[in-house]
Amino acid sequence: MSDHDNGHIEEHIKVYLTVFGALAFLTLLTVAASYMDISTTEAIFLALTIATVKASLVAGYFMHLINEKQTIIWILTLTFIFFLFCMFIPMITVIDHASLS
Repeated sequence: MSDHDNGHIEEHIKVYLTVFGALAFLTLLTVAASYMDISTTEAIFLALTIATVKASLVAGYFMHLINEKQTIIWILTLTFIFFLFCMFIPMITVIDHASLS
């Protein structure tokens, strides 16, 4: 292995350790948030926000999706189109039944 390869590996290890530290901090933040005296709605919103950030870190860095931006954009676009299609199917059925009455 050359020095360039070792430097590249050390750079990746530094990124992984930084992400691990962020995940550990966010876990502590989640535990601290559970002791806060806030409403149920606010608690759910806070928990989901922290969980979303943690999931994004895991997917982006540990699953190496941070470098796949174009693919992710296409997948999300296709998912949104299918979502709209699935939402309009019941509307078409309701409109069809209304026109029969």
